[in-house]
Amino acid sequence: MMFTVAIDGPAAAGKGTISKAVAAHFGFDHLDTGLLYRAVAARVLDGADATKAALALSPKDLEASNLRSAEVAQMASQVAVIPEVRAALVTFQREFARRPGGAVLDGRDIGTVICPTADLKFFVTARPEIRARRRYDELREKGEETSLDAVLADVKARDDRDMNRADAPLKPATDAVLIDTSDLSIEAAVDKVARLIRDQLPPSV
Repeated sequence: MMFTVAIDGPAAAGKGTISKAVAAHFGFDHLDTGLLYRAVAARVLDGADATKAALALSPKDLEASNLRSAEVAQMASQVAVIPEVRAALVTFQREFARRPGGAVLDGRDIGTVICPTADLKFFVTARPEIRARRRYDELREKGEETSLDAVLADVKARDDRDMNRADAPLKPATDAVLIDTSDLSIEAAVDKVARLIRDQLPPSV
């Protein structure tokens, strides 16, 4: 069985947490496509050329310990606007989506560009202030010194870049289900997405 779920949305909306949870629930493989861009960004920060880094990306690069840092996140949204970088990573993502047994991919252009024929598409979002608070709490737990105002400014800057880039801008697919997590618990959001997936799966799954 091949069943592809595409989950898109802006930073800190909850798409990653939801994606991992529903993938585990149904036994699907999961790919956080944002990690691909973060891995390229980490290599760029080390002095590499962005396109060459994307072409040479290996699974080991996705295990780097600094991929969740604010610096890497900011650079990731910058390298993601480079058409050559995006093109270099498309094949990897599309092959992953066709894995037998089901696959969940989360990112910013999965339902619109990478997997436009996905069996189910979701667009997970939340108000910028809510997303900034979540990211701020996450960074503080990791011991990173920052301010809520700085994180909010970063969230808005990333949104602007992602939504207004010329190549594959962040936007909901026309047939995506909108999930606003601003006032939802993570459990409620996961349950909502899981129920919709279950409704589309063959009875034997």
